[in-house]
Amino acid sequence: MPLLPPEVDDYLTALAGTGLRDAVLDEMEGRAREHGFPIVGRAVGRHLELQARAIGARRVMELGSGFGYSAFFFARAVGEHGEVVCTDGDPDNAALAEGYLRRAGLWERIDYRVGDALTSFAQLEGEFDVVYCDIDKDGYPDAWEAARDRVRVGGLFVCDNTLWGGRVAGIGTGTSAGRDAVTPAIVAMTRAVADDERYLNSLVPLRDGVLVALRVA
Repeated sequence: MPLLPPEVDDYLTALAGTGLRDAVLDEMEGRAREHGFPIVGRAVGRHLELQARAIGARRVMELGSGFGYSAFFFARAVGEHGEVVCTDGDPDNAALAEGYLRRAGLWERIDYRVGDALTSFAQLEGEFDVVYCDIDKDGYPDAWEAARDRVRVGGLFVCDNTLWGGRVAGIGTGTSAGRDAVTPAIVAMTRAVADDERYLNSLVPLRDGVLVALRVA
């Protein structure tokens, strides 16, 4: 269920589009509408870019990338010498992402890995400036376990869909057994982040909820 009145959501989306006119981004949004593919949307995308730019991010790990919509914003943030590691289990999404991001002039900043997101993450070494989580919701606790020690001090753990249509607060339950089933996993991950004294976190009620946690120690 929408958490914001449609008029407010439209206002935020329009505001996020100010100064950002990009034909490739328009195509990606059109594809998402046509195929019912979940993307973060332009307002959240700009928020992700802002957060990454604010900490001077140069290395971003995406756990769940689809056809590259959120990577578009992260790739803009990291600059020409930065890197965004994308993950998705569907090779068709990887091919679509390459097509879109290459035309947007951002593909050289992308390392796209097809396969399980957490397996791909484990194969990489070192810390990241941002770890972004948007995998299947039942995997959220495992994603946090994998990410919490690999975000650099001063870096961010960011997670989408953390309000889950209000289900985390008991709103909208009973309308979808599948969504209800994974709600406890989202709540458990969010609580674990909140309980970690090394992180300062805020759950931003934008779209379906964006959890942003800054590692401070």
